[in-house]
Amino acid sequence: MMFSGEKLNYPVEQAHLMIVIHSLGGGGAERVAVDMCDYWLAQGCRVTLVTQSGPDTDAYTVPEGVDRRVLGLAGESSGKIGAALVNLRRILRLRRLIRKLRPQVVLGMMTTSSVLAIAAGRRLRCRVIATEHTHPPSQELPAIWQKMRRWAYPQAHSVVALTAGTADWLEENVPGSKVCVIPNAVRWPLETGEPQVPPPVREGRRRLLAVGRLHEHKGFDVLLRAFQQIAHIFPNWDLVILGEGELRPALEQQVAELKLQDRVSLPGRVGNLGDWYGDSDLYVLSSRVEGLSNTLIEAMASGLPVIAFDCDTGPREIIRHDIDGVLVTPVEDDEALAAHLADLMAHPVRRERLARRAIDARDRFSTARIMAMWNQLFGFR
Repeated sequence: MMFSGEKLNYPVEQAHLMIVIHSLGGGGAERVAVDMCDYWLAQGCRVTLVTQSGPDTDAYTVPEGVDRRVLGLAGESSGKIGAALVNLRRILRLRRLIRKLRPQVVLGMMTTSSVLAIAAGRRLRCRVIATEHTHPPSQELPAIWQKMRRWAYPQAHSVVALTAGTADWLEENVPGSKVCVIPNAVRWPLETGEPQVPPPVREGRRRLLAVGRLHEHKGFDVLLRAFQQIAHIFPNWDLVILGEGELRPALEQQVAELKLQDRVSLPGRVGNLGDWYGDSDLYVLSSRVEGLSNTLIEAMASGLPVIAFDCDTGPREIIRHDIDGVLVTPVEDDEALAAHLADLMAHPVRRERLARRAIDARDRFSTARIMAMWNQLFGFR
């Protein structure tokens, strides 16, 4: 067994990293998993990517050279006994794979995959690392998984949080966990994928951009109410919300009810986000809760002035208020958001000042800086 205090010192060219994640079906953690595969593969590391779901559900392309393994146990189970049996099968199948491939490091991506990886790697010669990509109080996590997390995380070599706020929560609520903070890196310049959706020609109009899954957590309903309050004051500004999700019908209905059909568009998910950042004038993050927003970092790295609700975690660790962006309180207050949006929309000089400092994000969250932190945690050299 590799105890948590045991020191690894593997040359990266001789190292083997296994990343475990439920699927690559879209989302921030999934994109980070693919980026990490790409980075470590380029360093000469052997990389195995383990998913429950198959490639037919992938929203991201797995880099060539990565050993993709599909456990094939992604389906929903019925009842507590059925769920327990499925999870036991997942653990046993993953454990057999770890014993066969013998990675030095197993990295679980998000809560459930982290718990399964810790259970599967128990008493095997590998360093198992758990990660939390959302702030736990905002998770819709069944009680059994919360209990399993409390059991599993103290047995991991480390538990990685994206933000200091999440690290504090873990230390208080999952005692015994060895927690560290490693934020997501921004890949610069931004890479492109599919689908390619060119931004429409603006012909003198200005664009307020928002990006994210169409989910209640992202607060797009609040954003629409805020934009409706100021749309008549700024008739040359339009709002674009990029992303896909279960709330599309509700948001489209809200747009119609607010009579904003000519000013608001929801083009869906795009693979060329960099083009949209570069062709917009202001970025807004209206989330009720956040982990560490990849899109916020990307927008800043692209030189966009940004505005965000000051959630419990996330934006305040990215935005330096009134230096490279604006933090809005209280969260979910559409009137407060409208007021701050109007102030930025009315003052192009202020937007330019914020944008000049926003590009510091390229260095603050650079791949080299963040991956050096992972390298130290993995015990590679």
